[in-house]
Amino acid sequence: MTAPTSTVTAAGGACGRPALSEAEQARRAARPVRDPDPKRNAAYWARIDAIVDQAPPLTDEQRAVIRTAFHQPTTSTREAA
Repeated sequence: MTAPTSTVTAAGGACGRPALSEAEQARRAARPVRDPDPKRNAAYWARIDAIVDQAPPLTDEQRAVIRTAFHQPTTSTREAA
């Protein structure tokens, strides 16, 4: 059984998402090579993009949870007197 795939182009997302920015296009172009065969590597990343594009956008609460999980509190570099 094959999952349906959708293609997202720079002109706009298949799921109503905004068009990819130049920075996002550059980030995608700089992805690591997962397979030495360029066609298989492109197919791999196309599958990843399709999975990500099918996911619903995060809610503000989900974003807050993720930010909290990765938050690095600032520490003071001053020495105790």
